[in-house]
Amino acid sequence: MLEENAAEVTAAEIARLAGVGRAAVSNWRRRHADFPKPVGGTETSPSFALPEVEDWLRTQGKLAEVPLRERVRQQVTAHPGGAVAALVEAGAALLVVRDRPAEWLELTAVSDPRMATLLGPVRDRVLTARLGPGHPLADTAPRAADMPLLRAAAELAAGPGAHKAFEFLLGRHLDANPRQYTLTPDGCAALMAALAGPGVRSALDPACGTGGLLRALTGATTLHAQDASPELAALTALRLALHGSAQVRAAAADSLRADAFVGPALDAVLCHPPFNERNWGHEELAYDPRWEYGLPARTESELAWIQHALAHLREGGTAVLLMPPAVAARRSGRRIRADLLRRGALRAVIALPAGAAPPYGIPLQLWVLRRPAPHAPAPTGLLLVDTAGLAPDGQARAAWPAVHGAVLDAWTTYDRTGAADLPGLGRVVPVVELLDDDVDLTPARHLPPPGTGGGPAELAAVRERLAESLTRAARLTPPPAPADAAPARLPQTTIGELARAGALLLHTGTGTGSAAGPDAEEPPVLTEHDVYAGAAPSGTLATGPEEPFLAAPGDVVVPVVGAVGAARVIGTDAASGAGAALGRNVQLLRPDPAALDPWFVAGFLRGTANTRRASSHASTATRLDVRRLRLPRLPLAEQRRYGARFRELAEFEAALARAARLGEQLVQGLHDGLSDGSVLPE
Repeated sequence: MLEENAAEVTAAEIARLAGVGRAAVSNWRRRHADFPKPVGGTETSPSFALPEVEDWLRTQGKLAEVPLRERVRQQVTAHPGGAVAALVEAGAALLVVRDRPAEWLELTAVSDPRMATLLGPVRDRVLTARLGPGHPLADTAPRAADMPLLRAAAELAAGPGAHKAFEFLLGRHLDANPRQYTLTPDGCAALMAALAGPGVRSALDPACGTGGLLRALTGATTLHAQDASPELAALTALRLALHGSAQVRAAAADSLRADAFVGPALDAVLCHPPFNERNWGHEELAYDPRWEYGLPARTESELAWIQHALAHLREGGTAVLLMPPAVAARRSGRRIRADLLRRGALRAVIALPAGAAPPYGIPLQLWVLRRPAPHAPAPTGLLLVDTAGLAPDGQARAAWPAVHGAVLDAWTTYDRTGAADLPGLGRVVPVVELLDDDVDLTPARHLPPPGTGGGPAELAAVRERLAESLTRAARLTPPPAPADAAPARLPQTTIGELARAGALLLHTGTGTGSAAGPDAEEPPVLTEHDVYAGAAPSGTLATGPEEPFLAAPGDVVVPVVGAVGAARVIGTDAASGAGAALGRNVQLLRPDPAALDPWFVAGFLRGTANTRRASSHASTATRLDVRRLRLPRLPLAEQRRYGARFRELAEFEAALARAARLGEQLVQGLHDGLSDGSVLPE
């Protein structure tokens, strides 16, 4: 008999469970009369009961065991109250697992209805101890129907711990619903936390979302979080409680209209507020005491968030807010900007490279503010930093370590000495120079433009490197094929058949994992964009319940999203991907060197006809089923002959790409040099 409230899965999720393409699931439904019948969904997108699917896959020998993490994820997705409600329930249970492990073991020894009854008081005591009275889950009670999910979540936490198990489930939900949430990337959150300073004991995020900014703080003892969404406020509270030992206070309300934390003066405020809101409360909040620097215009919601942050700081406390670039220049906000400068509240405006945080198409800014102490002299200069030059071609993720280091060095120097001179990157601009009619604080408008190529001498060096690259590309140009060559007809096999025969190992990237220990350095993540661009790994590892699977020399990595075939052979250096974890849309093939040559494999996988046959089209992307890709059946010696030729083609391709980059650099450098006078027409 089918379990009531059993998790349901779609055809795409069944394909993911079995490691096949979605077309294979459609074939199974047509060819096998005993395939499970739909229990929900629609006619065009039916859903199936997960237990029935598991049993059928095992019976057919297509699945030895559904991984625990996948089973829990499916239960979260299929929760009748929605995935966020399921995550909140799981997070509360995991907090009990972490803080009261002995009591949890006693609870799991009884039936589900009895467990739900006994769990309520225990959960409430744990939540009250960590989240305070009136916490977001105070008026809810555990349900018997949720006990299978909670038991499975606790089992998932047995190895990596409750915190990493919850981060894994939350990360999968966020990855599956990217348009529902505006997330601050971990790197940007870490930089904002570092700018707030090392001595932060109490902090607030008034637009907390999923809690990423407060999670980046270390050493804080009290964290305050507010969000207009009750579900997100509860999710953030549990995430922060599981992450550390700080006392967490969370509230569900619009921070500007219904501030839940009026009383305490805090060490820091971190905030990534909603941008360009017109309905933020301009009329009903006209006489609010928070507008110490002026009533923001209806179009200046960001300046309302800035003053809200300042109102919650103790004297000398620091606020770091992520802002759209228009806030620094809109005429409607110039009077408030001027007052923030005159009174010493605004200390730094830092322009980030485009792609650092959503919306990814524009270069956002970090505003660093301090609550002035009465009678203390205001700083005479504002730190302006522009990091766009550190991330050419929009490669913000790859350049982020350099961005983080440069920004933190500039801020630390300025905060300690009041001065900072970073040629081409930033400087301290006297306040009197900024108090003109526009009060435009855009960093690029007050910094000398970076010399592209560094002047005539560097441009000459670029030209020399370009000539070398063109010479190398010409030398590597493949010879023409014989005009009368007959096409070779070779016996074929598929990657799936080779995997089943043990000739190679298949591994699908997840982009998640856990470091080997608390002080272990997390590996970079090789994303599908890196493989397509021929770039070094640029992604960052999200927390998960398992150790990350790392690429090794001789592996072949293939992006599974995109209409163009691509494959990379991992070399011995880190830039090629050695030691990197795999992104979610990357699949790894590890050939047995006694049976397959990696360059032979990678070369044939890139064939246009091959990728066309193995691709399917979803509503928004083309997806590659790696198991359906074909390879010729050839002896190893013959494979190596093909592999050597494919390797030569890869070297030729790399030489062309380098020449193209240098050519663009030279052309732009000459344009800039002729424009600014550093290069003469002669």
